[in-house]
Amino acid sequence: MSFNLSTWSIKNPIPILVSFLVLALAGWFSFISLGIDRNPNIDVPAVIITVTQPGAGPVELETQVTKKIEDAVAGLGNIDQISSNVAESSSTTTVNFVLGTDSNQATNDVRNAVAQIRQDLPQDINEPIVKRLEFSGGSVITYAISSDKRSVEELSDLVDRRISRVLANVQGVAQVDRIGGVDREIRVDLDPSRLLAYGITATQVNEQIRNFNINLPGGRSEVGGSEQTVRTLGSAKTVADLKNYRIVLPNGDNVPLENLGKVEDSFADPRSSAYFNGKPVVGFSVLRSTGSTLVTVEEEVRKAIANLEQSLPDDLKFNLVFTRAKDIQESYQGTLNDLISGCILTVIVVGLFLRDWRMTLITAIALPLSIIPTFWVMQAFGYTLNGMTLLGLALAIGNLVDDAVCMVENIDTHLLEGKTPYQAAIDASSEIGLAVLASAATIIAVFLPVAFMGGIPGQFFKPFGVTVSVSTIFSSLVAVTITPMVSAYVLKPKRVQNLDQNTYTSGWGIYSRLLKWALHHRITTLIIAIAFFIGSLQLIPFIPQGLFSNPDTGLSTVSVDLPPGSTLADTTKVVQETTQLLRNNSEVSSVLANIGGSKVNTATVYVNLIPKDERNISQQEFEEKMRLEFREIPGARVSFRSQGAGGGSKDVSIVLKSENGELLEQTANTIERQMRSVPGLVEVTSSISLVKPEIIITPDPIRAADQNVSVQAIARTASLALIGDNDSNLAKFNLSDRQIPIRVKIASIERSEIDTLKNLRVPSSDGILVPLNSVANISLGSGPAEIERFNRSRRVELGANLEGLSLGQALTKIRALPAMNPLPAEVTEEPFGEAKIMRDIFSRFLGALGLAVLGIYGVLVLLYNNFLYPVAILAALPLSIGGAFLGLLIAQKELGLFALIGIVLLMGLVTKNAILLVDFALAALQEGKSQYKATLEAGISRLRPIMMTSVSTIIGMIPIALEWGADGETRSPMAIAVIGGFTTSTLLTLIVVPVIFTYIDTFYQRLKNMFVKKGKKEVREYSELN
Repeated sequence: MSFNLSTWSIKNPIPILVSFLVLALAGWFSFISLGIDRNPNIDVPAVIITVTQPGAGPVELETQVTKKIEDAVAGLGNIDQISSNVAESSSTTTVNFVLGTDSNQATNDVRNAVAQIRQDLPQDINEPIVKRLEFSGGSVITYAISSDKRSVEELSDLVDRRISRVLANVQGVAQVDRIGGVDREIRVDLDPSRLLAYGITATQVNEQIRNFNINLPGGRSEVGGSEQTVRTLGSAKTVADLKNYRIVLPNGDNVPLENLGKVEDSFADPRSSAYFNGKPVVGFSVLRSTGSTLVTVEEEVRKAIANLEQSLPDDLKFNLVFTRAKDIQESYQGTLNDLISGCILTVIVVGLFLRDWRMTLITAIALPLSIIPTFWVMQAFGYTLNGMTLLGLALAIGNLVDDAVCMVENIDTHLLEGKTPYQAAIDASSEIGLAVLASAATIIAVFLPVAFMGGIPGQFFKPFGVTVSVSTIFSSLVAVTITPMVSAYVLKPKRVQNLDQNTYTSGWGIYSRLLKWALHHRITTLIIAIAFFIGSLQLIPFIPQGLFSNPDTGLSTVSVDLPPGSTLADTTKVVQETTQLLRNNSEVSSVLANIGGSKVNTATVYVNLIPKDERNISQQEFEEKMRLEFREIPGARVSFRSQGAGGGSKDVSIVLKSENGELLEQTANTIERQMRSVPGLVEVTSSISLVKPEIIITPDPIRAADQNVSVQAIARTASLALIGDNDSNLAKFNLSDRQIPIRVKIASIERSEIDTLKNLRVPSSDGILVPLNSVANISLGSGPAEIERFNRSRRVELGANLEGLSLGQALTKIRALPAMNPLPAEVTEEPFGEAKIMRDIFSRFLGALGLAVLGIYGVLVLLYNNFLYPVAILAALPLSIGGAFLGLLIAQKELGLFALIGIVLLMGLVTKNAILLVDFALAALQEGKSQYKATLEAGISRLRPIMMTSVSTIIGMIPIALEWGADGETRSPMAIAVIGGFTTSTLLTLIVVPVIFTYIDTFYQRLKNMFVKKGKKEVREYSELN
């Protein structure tokens, strides 16, 4: 006798109860300890190489540094793409490796490749920084510190010396980045006239300070019978000591350093600033480390800040600008509420169908016993409670209750036949045990390909697929053990009823007539089904397409760009005007402006809106309103940044690449102009930067040779006099807790005059000082402010924000522009941003769905030991897609990431309903019933469980579809796809699948008889339907 788990569970309830009690406790404790995050941790092997050379222009850096680094790393294995950004003074190259490459090994390989070409790079660059690019880190929380009594310089020192050190000790904090403020340094501002009078250059002064102001070890010595270390202490102890350093002049005399200019403990020339609600502040952002959970880190940082506030003076105010944890917690709570609401609604629906509180309670037990143990497995896999895992559980609500509903409904059917609850539980569980297992196996077959579909989408969806699969396994275990076991001991006997006496007779009568009609008009039925499927495909062009809808987070980000060459003061003026426009709106809570940084002509403004339930307009409507006002700001480009996942600052972006820089620029400019005429595209931008004014020093070969002056001497003289030496080469001034640089350069008031540059003295190889303009020509010119490269070619990014257009519609309109059809032969378009991610996700999802269909078929073949009958079950799949498309079209929701998730779930749910039909039809055939009667009885007997599972699933999705809670607009397309698809597929499956089953069964019997040489033929001809 074969082992039956359900029967064994009924006869041995204690082991089953104890097992699930242990699983529930383990799951509950795991749930408490699981971290909360927005997204799963994904490992994208990428390495970033940063090279800085103060004062160097983008063109020189591209030629002398960037191209050499790109060529050096291009020969490494498993490289996916190489991208570079070259701006004034810095070159940044990002090397993306193929997924699966060991990140640590990739970092070491890149570091070694760069080290091998170090001698080919300019000697005066700062040492290249090679580090792994962390995708799972990022900003956690941002504060702005203000005070009515303290200067920006004092606040900067406080952030650097006190706050950053305290927060760096918080577990999970990777680093603290200051926003705005200034850097402390010892400034030696030289007077050009005094240098000329003493016959010395700024370069020579800097070298003497660097060589003298230093502490060095001197070894060991045995003195007085003991070993003692020897140190040489040359560093100045005070600024006064530094002022009195003797500088040796070329003629052998020496003078105090202060005779050559001003020496003071001060701050570097400001390159950035920050304003909170229009007032100067210093801010800081806390970045988390890989492996930490954002919410946990944020909580610990808040505690540390609270302790700091108690210990710091009362005039210091910590203004919370924004925290990522708030959005995550609201999204987490919203998803959790959707899950709980879905569970409650599902149980209510089941109760209305069963009209028996005991059966309803037994069904309800399946939900917590399926969900809670799943948390234990999630913890074992190292997952967190993030958007994908919680979404998997919310999606699985209807699926989890399905198995228990089918089991309870079948037990109820056997009770109506007059059996005792004990016997009804045994017979019912034995009857549909295979169907329950088949249903679970098909769900797993659907979601495992999604979990392991590869690429970044695969890493993103792995926790989702595993969570759904594991919860489905527990659901099946509950359905075949707990549900029949509890039913056997809790349910009461029922009075025997015939089919016609049942409450649901009227509904069955309607369905019975429809099914009979379909079985007598099979071709017509199939034509209607095929027409529905083909017609649904025609809806796709009319459905908005995109990655996902931008949620209303209450935090908008504004980019401010001024023409290259603009000063920090120019940018500050525009930012203050932008801030005032924003603060004039009652929807705005606070505004933080981060001005400058690597480029003083740019700024980022963070706009906090009041809570969504206190606003009359959405975040999107607010941004659309402000765009009109931003257009009135003269001399600057003020626009909102995209909230998308593509990494770009715009909603839609395309990237053009070419070796021919001039042709690339011409093509990009033409496309940019044409994009501005497309309705729905706003704030169109191009990464082709405007030219930046430059002072060009051109050495005269003849005059320089006559006076023995090298090009290196000319360049170093100008560089050091105007901006000082490289940070790594600067002399250091020792404080009690740190070192600060000593920067030697010409006084700022003198640097503003071009005559100062012309009269700088350049040392010749024989020690004679000559004026710079005697060996070089000095002129005004221009050059690019920024250069972007992709796969060792120059690239241009064209972007725009969207109003009234989806991402798919925008891309279609852009690619239909005359300048894009066709592109010049030397110019190619590269996938980029959300468009690239969307294309990758769609292609991988299609592949995963194909594997899922094959997996479902394989599972069904193994379970039914038949190659043909599973085809009848698979026939239900296309019927679900049409409803999903129709639902998205009516609701005007995007066919994107979350809609695809809903369609994947549909594949499993629809298959489960079809299994119930086919399984009962096959059982009836084995009892010797005719094909017509077996098919008709299967449909009628399975109507109630199919309707119960369908309605409960649809009702369970309503909270998500109605966008309840935070981030609801992002998840709603998924629920709408499920509701639409499940509604149409349920109605069509109940009619179409039986029809297809009759064809397959007839074909199978004929095929079978072709190989049967003896015995009576058993062909069930269609004529028997009558």
